[in-house]
Amino acid sequence: MNHLLNTIISNGFDLFQMLILVRVFMSWVPHDPYGQLPRLLYQVTDPVLRPIREILPAQNTGFDLSPIVAFFALGFVKKLLLFGV
Repeated sequence: MNHLLNTIISNGFDLFQMLILVRVFMSWVPHDPYGQLPRLLYQVTDPVLRPIREILPAQNTGFDLSPIVAFFALGFVKKLLLFGV
């Protein structure tokens, strides 16, 4: 049972990190932000990315650091949950 729970947690965090990467890659190519898939992706990832954007200092360069911070923070939380403190 413990192995199953670890697998579910690990795969869930991995999936969320992949969704963040897909969002980053989508920002590099032209796409319809009002399409069904991009809207779903934004709805899923925004609850994690938005608070990070509010904490980080404003970037006037157009480079969003929140996906990088979120990616590493999710990896850290995953390790805490799987291996304990």
